[in-house]
Amino acid sequence: MGVETIQTTAHQALVALLIAERMRAGLRQEDVAERLNQHQSWIARVESGQRRVDVVEFLALAKAIGFDPAAAIKRLGKVR
Repeated sequence: MGVETIQTTAHQALVALLIAERMRAGLRQEDVAERLNQHQSWIARVESGQRRVDVVEFLALAKAIGFDPAAAIKRLGKVR
C-alpha cells in the first residue's frame, strides 16, 4: 500500500521548486535533460506534475541544475 503523492500540496511545491531552481540557473528543460542523459519529455513530465520524483532522482536533478538538495528539502518540509 503506497501513499499517493501526485497533485498534493507537497508535490506541487516540489514541482514549483524544481522549475524555479532550473529557471534561476538559466537552464532549459533540454539542458537539464542532456545533463541527466534523459529525454526532454521526462523533465516536462516531472515539471508538469505528471511524474513522481524519488530521492535518487531528486539528488540527480539538484546536481544537474546546481542547487543544494538539503536546503531545498528543508524548505519543502515547511510546506503544509
